[in-house]
Amino acid sequence: MTLVPFEEALDRLLRGAQPVSDVETVAIDGAFGRILAADLHARRTQPAFDASAMDGYALRAADLRATPCELDIVGESAAGHAFDGAMPTGGAVRIFTGAPVPDGADAVVIQENTERVSDRRVRVLEPMAAGANIRRAGNDFAGGDVLLRAGLRLGPAACALAASGGHGALPVRRQVRVAVAATGDELVPPGAMPGPSQTVASNSLAVAMIVRAAGGRVIDLGIVPDLRDALADAFRRARREEADVLVTIGGASVGDHDLVGPVLRDEGAKLDFWKVAMRPGKPLMAGSLGPMHVLGLPGNPASSLVTAELFLRPLVERLSGLPAAARRRKGILGAPVRANDHRCDFLRARLESGEDGGPARVVPLDRQDSSLLTVFARADALLVRPAHASAALAGSECEYVLLSLG
Repeated sequence: MTLVPFEEALDRLLRGAQPVSDVETVAIDGAFGRILAADLHARRTQPAFDASAMDGYALRAADLRATPCELDIVGESAAGHAFDGAMPTGGAVRIFTGAPVPDGADAVVIQENTERVSDRRVRVLEPMAAGANIRRAGNDFAGGDVLLRAGLRLGPAACALAASGGHGALPVRRQVRVAVAATGDELVPPGAMPGPSQTVASNSLAVAMIVRAAGGRVIDLGIVPDLRDALADAFRRARREEADVLVTIGGASVGDHDLVGPVLRDEGAKLDFWKVAMRPGKPLMAGSLGPMHVLGLPGNPASSLVTAELFLRPLVERLSGLPAAARRRKGILGAPVRANDHRCDFLRARLESGEDGGPARVVPLDRQDSSLLTVFARADALLVRPAHASAALAGSECEYVLLSLG
């Protein structure tokens, strides 16, 4: 099977990915990171009343024609405890931030511009215009307004707005279900001490975190040994649990022990491509098993994480109905790089602040071996070197993919 160019492989993977259409209602305190399924309308007005923007005194601006002047304190208005009455001419109501403005008052003077004469009198030192320091009813939103649009990924501020608008539960798209299988006889779970010829299944841990960061839900298929029956059982479980995506890690190459591809074919999978012209990550496999997308990631740590960032994350976002995240950016090379061959390179790199607020400097890390997690853990970007790119000097423009926790 010939190598598929990187951009073509990504396009082929995403082209047939239709967002999930199932909708569920979740309590608002569990809506963080979920995708809003319908426009959300306000059920109430905020503020629901004219409210004070400052601590001070509510009064009639017309009573301040000549200042300083003294006014009678006729009561108090605090948040949750409104003044019960109307504002008399020549009167003032002690008021606190967020409290309802009394009927008849049309301004609030801040307490720094007053002097307390007695328990019942206050001196106002400066004139005030009508409307000063008052937040009008509906200043934030009115009942019936569209608060949030469908397709938004809900963050803290959006959830707070929804709650303020009268919602205790929200309609959201079902999370994309991603079944993750770490394959290989050599793997032991995190926390276990590997024996001779064994290693820790760290890749599946990181891949699951990438899925969650993209908004998906992980179905952990565990560690699957290099046995046809075990692999077939894992793939069947993914179908039973109605996974939208099956991700395998390792076993996707063409060695005698690389059984993922053959077992997938036995189960009825259609493989679209198996090798991609990229480094690291060449033995990347993609296809479908019934309605389920299949993505076979390489087993080397850097290869696994690079392909998860570049293929799996966009796939989960597309299935979630999210727009493509703007992680590909322009930068300035912080060190010279060699000419490239027929494969697109993704070099682990660190970012440094650009000069005078300009584009970031992208500095490739010294060692790029696909087995090195220590290097990947220091990286915050992937420097993109297109196929057949010429050698480039430090200071040249470049492109990079931002790596992030979110």
